Amino acid sequence: MRSRPRPPLFWLLVSLLAVELAAVSIVTIVLVIDLVTLEPTSLATALALTALVLLAAAWMAVTVVGLLRGQAWVRASAIVWQVLQFAIGLGALQGTFAQPAWGWPIVIVSVLTFAVLFAPSVVRATQARAAGD
Repeated sequence: MRSRPRPPLFWLLVSLLAVELAAVSIVTIVLVIDLVTLEPTSLATALALTALVLLAAAWMAVTVVGLLRGQAWVRASAIVWQVLQFAIGLGALQGTFAQPAWGWPIVIVSVLTFAVLFAPSVVRATQARAAGD
């Protein structure tokens, strides 16, 4: 039983993380389809990349579920994910094969989510531990 309602910024955080989960899930599906239907230049690299993205999707799914269950560890998980995602977005903006069309949205969502994670109402809502913890 909850002692207090969750603030609107908490639900914004849930929404942002759910969007990130959807995006990484779509990338996972595309990579699996490519792995099955196309011949990669390097099978080992293709398998490793697919496995890493699948692991990221699982990580995000567990984080979103933990957030909805009120687990205190989710802020740390979400912060680490935002740092990694920001680095991916920043990398997409640089170099010979820069992709600003998807690099900028990744950077913007990462910065916005990072800011929401440190909003005082979100910090309070994610610090509360369930009875018995």
